[in-house]
Amino acid sequence: MKATALAPSNLAFIKYWGKKNEELTLPENGSISMNLSNLTTTTTVEFSPDLQEDTIIFNGQQETNQGNRVIKHLDRVRRLARIEDRAKVATENDFPTATGLSSSASGFAALTLAAAKAAGLSLTEKELSILARQGSGSACRSIPDGFVEWVDGGTSETSYAVSLYPPDYWDIADVIAVVSKSKKDVSTTKGHTLAHSSPFFPIRLARIKKKIELVKQSLQEKDFPAFGKLVEAEALELHAIMLTSDPPLVYWFPGTIEVMHAVRKWRRDGLQVYFSVNTGQDIHLLCQRKDAEEVAELTHQFIEVQKTIVNMPSEGAHVVNQHLF
Repeated sequence: MKATALAPSNLAFIKYWGKKNEELTLPENGSISMNLSNLTTTTTVEFSPDLQEDTIIFNGQQETNQGNRVIKHLDRVRRLARIEDRAKVATENDFPTATGLSSSASGFAALTLAAAKAAGLSLTEKELSILARQGSGSACRSIPDGFVEWVDGGTSETSYAVSLYPPDYWDIADVIAVVSKSKKDVSTTKGHTLAHSSPFFPIRLARIKKKIELVKQSLQEKDFPAFGKLVEAEALELHAIMLTSDPPLVYWFPGTIEVMHAVRKWRRDGLQVYFSVNTGQDIHLLCQRKDAEEVAELTHQFIEVQKTIVNMPSEGAHVVNQHLF
Protein backbone atom coordinates (compact mmCIF):
# COMPACT_ATOMS: atom_id res chain seq x y z
CA MET A 1 0.00 0.00 0.00
CA LYS A 2 1.24 3.51 -0.84
CA ALA A 3 0.58 6.81 0.96
CA THR A 4 1.94 10.35 0.78
CA ALA A 5 1.96 13.03 3.46
CA LEU A 6 2.97 16.68 3.61
CA ALA A 7 4.16 18.18 6.89
CA PRO A 8 5.39 21.64 7.93
CA SER A 9 8.49 22.53 9.84
CA ASN A 10 7.84 24.53 12.99
CA LEU A 11 9.39 27.37 14.93
CA ALA A 12 9.60 26.88 18.67
CA PHE A 13 8.84 30.02 20.66
CA ILE A 14 9.92 28.20 23.82
CA LYS A 15 12.64 25.75 22.80
CA TYR A 16 13.11 22.07 23.52
CA TRP A 17 16.70 21.43 24.65
CA GLY A 18 18.04 18.39 26.44
CA LYS A 19 16.44 15.00 26.98
CA LYS A 20 15.49 13.17 30.15
CA ASN A 21 15.12 9.92 28.19
CA GLU A 22 17.27 9.46 25.10
CA GLU A 23 15.63 6.30 23.76
CA LEU A 24 12.07 7.65 23.98
CA THR A 25 13.04 11.27 23.15
CA LEU A 26 11.40 12.68 26.26
CA PRO A 27 12.40 16.36 26.58
CA GLU A 28 13.68 18.05 29.70
CA ASN A 29 10.96 20.67 29.25
CA GLY A 30 7.77 21.36 27.36
CA SER A 31 7.70 23.78 24.42
CA ILE A 32 5.44 26.06 22.37
CA SER A 33 5.66 26.38 18.58
CA MET A 34 4.04 27.50 15.35
CA ASN A 35 3.81 25.46 12.14
CA LEU A 36 5.30 27.20 9.09
CA SER A 37 3.50 27.42 5.77
CA ASN A 38 6.51 27.54 3.42
CA LEU A 39 8.91 25.07 5.00
CA THR A 40 7.47 21.67 4.11
CA THR A 41 8.44 18.07 3.52
CA THR A 42 6.55 15.71 1.21
CA THR A 43 7.06 11.97 1.76
CA THR A 44 5.74 8.90 -0.05
CA VAL A 45 5.96 5.47 1.55
CA GLU A 46 5.09 2.11 0.05
CA PHE A 47 5.34 -1.22 1.87
CA SER A 48 5.59 -4.27 -0.38
CA PRO A 49 6.34 -7.98 0.11
CA ASP A 50 8.24 -7.83 -3.18
CA LEU A 51 10.97 -5.57 -1.77
CA GLN A 52 14.13 -7.21 -0.46
CA GLU A 53 15.31 -4.19 1.54
CA ASP A 54 14.26 -0.68 2.47
CA THR A 55 15.09 2.04 -0.05
CA ILE A 56 15.37 5.65 1.10
CA ILE A 57 15.53 8.45 -1.49
CA PHE A 58 16.05 11.98 -0.19
CA ASN A 59 15.80 14.90 -2.61
CA GLY A 60 16.44 12.53 -5.51
CA GLN A 61 19.49 10.80 -4.02
CA GLN A 62 19.46 7.29 -2.56
CA GLU A 63 20.75 7.17 1.02
CA THR A 64 22.77 4.46 2.71
CA ASN A 65 20.76 2.16 4.95
CA GLN A 66 23.48 1.74 7.57
CA GLY A 67 22.44 3.58 10.75
CA ASN A 68 19.65 5.41 8.94
CA ARG A 69 17.15 6.99 11.35
CA VAL A 70 14.39 6.61 8.74
CA ILE A 71 14.73 2.83 8.77
CA LYS A 72 14.68 2.78 12.55
CA HIS A 73 11.42 4.73 12.38
CA LEU A 74 9.98 2.38 9.75
CA ASP A 75 10.73 -0.46 12.16
CA ARG A 76 8.57 1.27 14.80
CA VAL A 77 5.71 1.45 12.30
CA ARG A 78 6.21 -2.19 11.28
CA ARG A 79 6.01 -3.29 14.92
CA LEU A 80 2.78 -1.36 15.44
CA ALA A 81 1.24 -2.72 12.24
CA ARG A 82 2.63 -6.23 12.80
CA ILE A 83 4.06 -6.43 9.31
CA GLU A 84 7.51 -7.32 8.02
CA ASP A 85 7.34 -5.85 4.51
CA ARG A 86 10.23 -3.65 3.40
CA ALA A 87 9.45 -0.12 2.22
CA LYS A 88 10.37 2.36 -0.47
CA VAL A 89 10.51 5.92 0.82
CA ALA A 90 10.91 9.10 -1.23
CA THR A 91 11.06 12.44 0.52
CA GLU A 92 11.60 16.02 -0.66
CA ASN A 93 12.18 19.25 1.26
CA ASP A 94 11.33 22.61 -0.27
CA PHE A 95 13.84 24.39 1.98
CA PRO A 96 17.51 24.04 3.08
CA THR A 97 18.27 20.99 5.23
CA ALA A 98 20.36 20.91 8.45
CA THR A 99 20.80 24.70 8.68
CA GLY A 100 18.64 25.23 11.77
CA LEU A 101 15.23 25.30 10.08
CA SER A 102 13.98 22.12 11.81
CA SER A 103 13.97 19.91 8.73
CA SER A 104 13.85 16.82 10.95
CA ALA A 105 10.53 18.08 12.38
CA SER A 106 8.78 18.23 9.01
CA GLY A 107 10.66 15.16 7.77
CA PHE A 108 9.70 12.79 10.56
CA ALA A 109 6.15 14.15 10.83
CA ALA A 110 5.60 13.47 7.12
CA LEU A 111 7.30 10.07 7.38
CA THR A 112 5.20 9.12 10.41
CA LEU A 113 1.86 9.92 8.79
CA ALA A 114 2.73 8.46 5.37
CA ALA A 115 4.20 5.27 6.83
CA ALA A 116 1.30 4.77 9.23
CA LYS A 117 -1.22 5.14 6.40
CA ALA A 118 0.79 2.90 4.07
CA ALA A 119 0.98 0.22 6.78
CA GLY A 120 -2.80 0.30 7.23
CA LEU A 121 -2.73 1.86 10.68
CA SER A 122 -5.52 4.19 11.84
CA LEU A 123 -3.89 6.35 14.50
CA THR A 124 -5.29 9.34 16.39
CA GLU A 125 -3.51 12.70 16.28
CA LYS A 126 -2.15 12.00 19.77
CA GLU A 127 -0.84 8.59 18.73
CA LEU A 128 0.77 10.05 15.60
CA SER A 129 2.42 12.76 17.69
CA ILE A 130 3.83 10.20 20.14
CA LEU A 131 5.14 8.10 17.27
CA ALA A 132 6.67 11.10 15.45
CA ARG A 133 8.38 12.22 18.68
CA GLN A 134 10.36 8.98 18.79
CA GLY A 135 11.81 9.71 15.35
CA SER A 136 12.64 13.35 16.10
CA GLY A 137 11.43 15.22 19.13
CA SER A 138 10.30 18.39 17.37
CA ALA A 139 8.40 16.30 14.79
CA CYS A 140 5.63 15.73 17.33
CA ARG A 141 4.83 19.46 17.10
CA SER A 142 4.38 19.26 13.31
CA ILE A 143 1.46 16.82 13.60
CA PRO A 144 -1.27 19.15 15.03
CA ASP A 145 -2.42 22.39 13.36
CA GLY A 146 -1.35 25.98 13.91
CA PHE A 147 -0.01 27.04 17.31
CA VAL A 148 1.09 24.00 19.26
CA GLU A 149 2.17 22.93 22.76
CA TRP A 150 4.37 19.89 23.37
CA VAL A 151 3.25 18.67 26.78
CA ASP A 152 6.06 17.86 29.20
CA GLY A 153 5.16 14.30 30.14
CA GLY A 154 7.25 11.84 32.11
CA THR A 155 6.28 8.81 30.02
CA SER A 156 5.96 8.10 26.32
CA GLU A 157 2.17 8.12 26.55
CA THR A 158 2.07 11.55 28.23
CA SER A 159 4.62 13.35 26.01
CA TYR A 160 2.86 14.59 22.88
CA ALA A 161 1.77 17.78 21.13
CA VAL A 162 -1.65 19.42 20.98
CA SER A 163 -3.01 22.38 19.02
CA LEU A 164 -3.58 25.49 21.14
CA TYR A 165 -5.02 27.60 18.31
CA PRO A 166 -5.76 27.07 14.59
CA PRO A 167 -3.56 28.66 11.91
CA ASP A 168 -5.92 31.61 11.36
CA TYR A 169 -6.00 32.52 15.07
CA TRP A 170 -3.44 35.33 14.85
CA ASP A 171 -2.12 37.39 11.92
CA ILE A 172 1.59 37.01 12.55
CA ALA A 173 4.37 35.99 10.18
CA ASP A 174 7.82 34.42 10.33
CA VAL A 175 10.30 35.89 7.84
CA ILE A 176 13.34 33.63 7.61
CA ALA A 177 16.72 35.02 6.60
CA VAL A 178 18.81 32.22 5.11
CA VAL A 179 22.42 33.28 5.71
CA SER A 180 24.00 30.01 4.57
CA LYS A 181 22.78 26.75 3.06
CA SER A 182 25.75 24.79 4.38
CA LYS A 183 25.04 22.02 6.87
CA LYS A 184 25.91 22.72 10.47
CA ASP A 185 28.97 20.98 11.94
CA VAL A 186 27.19 19.57 15.00
CA SER A 187 23.73 18.04 14.60
CA THR A 188 20.85 18.96 16.88
CA THR A 189 20.74 15.34 18.06
CA LYS A 190 24.36 15.59 19.21
CA GLY A 191 23.75 19.03 20.70
CA HIS A 192 21.02 17.71 22.97
CA THR A 193 23.51 15.39 24.66
CA LEU A 194 25.66 18.38 25.64
CA ALA A 195 22.88 20.41 27.29
CA HIS A 196 23.60 19.15 30.79
CA SER A 197 27.25 20.16 30.56
CA SER A 198 26.36 23.86 30.72
CA PRO A 199 26.54 25.23 34.29
CA PHE A 200 23.49 27.36 33.50
CA PHE A 201 21.23 24.51 32.36
CA PRO A 202 19.69 23.90 35.85
CA ILE A 203 18.81 27.60 36.02
CA ARG A 204 17.07 27.35 32.66
CA LEU A 205 14.99 24.36 33.77
CA ALA A 206 13.99 26.13 37.00
CA ARG A 207 12.57 29.06 34.98
CA ILE A 208 11.09 27.27 31.97
CA LYS A 209 7.57 26.50 33.23
CA LYS A 210 6.96 30.14 34.11
CA LYS A 211 8.18 31.19 30.65
CA ILE A 212 5.79 28.74 29.01
CA GLU A 213 2.92 30.22 31.03
CA LEU A 214 3.87 33.75 29.98
CA VAL A 215 4.12 32.86 26.29
CA LYS A 216 0.75 31.11 26.42
CA GLN A 217 -0.72 34.20 28.09
CA SER A 218 0.70 36.50 25.39
CA LEU A 219 -0.74 34.18 22.72
CA GLN A 220 -4.13 34.19 24.38
CA GLU A 221 -4.14 37.99 24.65
CA LYS A 222 -2.51 38.48 21.22
CA ASP A 223 -0.06 40.84 22.91
CA PHE A 224 2.61 41.03 20.21
CA PRO A 225 5.24 43.16 22.02
CA ALA A 226 5.09 40.94 25.11
CA PHE A 227 5.16 37.83 22.95
CA GLY A 228 8.09 39.04 20.83
CA LYS A 229 10.17 40.07 23.83
CA LEU A 230 9.71 36.64 25.43
CA VAL A 231 10.54 34.73 22.24
CA GLU A 232 13.68 36.76 21.51
CA ALA A 233 14.96 36.40 25.07
CA GLU A 234 14.31 32.66 24.93
CA ALA A 235 16.39 32.27 21.76
CA LEU A 236 19.32 34.11 23.33
CA GLU A 237 19.04 32.00 26.47
CA LEU A 238 19.08 28.80 24.44
CA HIS A 239 22.29 29.85 22.72
CA ALA A 240 23.79 30.90 26.05
CA ILE A 241 23.38 27.26 27.11
CA MET A 242 24.99 26.09 23.88
CA LEU A 243 27.90 28.52 24.15
CA THR A 244 28.64 27.34 27.71
CA SER A 245 28.38 23.62 26.97
CA ASP A 246 31.43 21.37 26.88
CA PRO A 247 32.46 21.54 24.10
CA PRO A 248 30.78 24.85 23.22
CA LEU A 249 28.31 24.98 20.34
CA VAL A 250 28.63 28.07 18.14
CA TYR A 251 25.95 27.93 15.47
CA TRP A 252 25.80 31.61 14.49
CA PHE A 253 27.37 32.97 11.30
CA PRO A 254 28.36 36.63 10.75
CA GLY A 255 25.09 37.10 8.86
CA THR A 256 23.12 35.80 11.84
CA ILE A 257 24.57 38.47 14.11
CA GLU A 258 24.26 41.19 11.49
CA VAL A 259 20.52 40.56 11.19
CA MET A 260 20.14 40.44 14.99
CA HIS A 261 21.63 43.93 15.28
CA ALA A 262 19.43 45.17 12.43
CA VAL A 263 16.26 43.86 14.08
CA ARG A 264 17.00 45.79 17.26
CA LYS A 265 17.61 48.96 15.23
CA TRP A 266 14.37 48.49 13.26
CA ARG A 267 12.52 48.13 16.54
CA ARG A 268 14.00 51.37 17.86
CA ASP A 269 12.80 52.97 14.62
CA GLY A 270 9.24 51.80 15.31
CA LEU A 271 8.94 48.52 13.37
CA GLN A 272 7.62 45.72 15.58
CA VAL A 273 9.86 42.76 14.76
CA TYR A 274 11.67 40.22 16.95
CA PHE A 275 14.14 37.45 16.16
CA SER A 276 14.50 33.81 17.07
CA VAL A 277 17.25 31.32 16.20
CA ASN A 278 17.15 27.53 16.40
CA THR A 279 20.14 25.19 16.36
CA GLY A 280 21.71 26.66 13.26
CA GLN A 281 22.69 29.84 11.50
CA ASP A 282 19.47 30.91 9.78
CA ILE A 283 17.40 33.46 11.65
CA HIS A 284 13.63 33.80 12.10
CA LEU A 285 12.08 37.28 12.20
CA LEU A 286 8.65 37.41 13.80
CA CYS A 287 6.36 40.27 12.90
CA GLN A 288 2.71 41.05 12.32
CA ARG A 289 1.42 39.95 8.93
CA LYS A 290 0.91 43.56 7.79
CA ASP A 291 4.67 44.15 8.23
CA ALA A 292 5.94 40.91 6.63
CA GLU A 293 6.69 42.40 3.21
CA GLU A 294 8.61 45.33 4.71
CA VAL A 295 10.62 43.03 6.99
CA ALA A 296 11.47 40.75 4.05
CA GLU A 297 12.62 43.69 1.92
CA LEU A 298 14.76 45.13 4.72
CA THR A 299 16.32 41.75 5.44
CA HIS A 300 17.11 40.97 1.83
CA GLN A 301 19.39 44.00 1.56
CA PHE A 302 22.20 42.31 3.48
CA ILE A 303 24.94 40.64 1.43
CA GLU A 304 25.06 37.73 3.90
CA VAL A 305 21.35 36.96 3.40
CA GLN A 306 21.02 34.54 0.46
CA LYS A 307 17.22 34.44 0.45
CA THR A 308 14.18 35.16 2.57
CA ILE A 309 11.23 32.82 3.15
CA VAL A 310 7.97 34.30 4.40
CA ASN A 311 5.80 31.96 6.48
CA MET A 312 2.34 32.21 7.96
CA PRO A 313 0.91 29.83 10.59
CA SER A 314 -0.12 26.59 8.89
CA GLU A 315 -1.96 23.32 9.32
CA GLY A 316 -0.06 20.28 10.54
CA ALA A 317 0.78 17.02 8.79
CA HIS A 318 -1.85 15.80 6.35
CA VAL A 319 -2.30 13.20 3.63
CA VAL A 320 -2.01 14.34 -0.02
CA ASN A 321 -2.85 12.51 -3.22
CA GLN A 322 0.18 13.41 -5.35
CA HIS A 323 2.79 10.67 -4.86
CA LEU A 324 6.54 11.09 -5.42
CA PHE A 325 6.78 7.74 -7.24
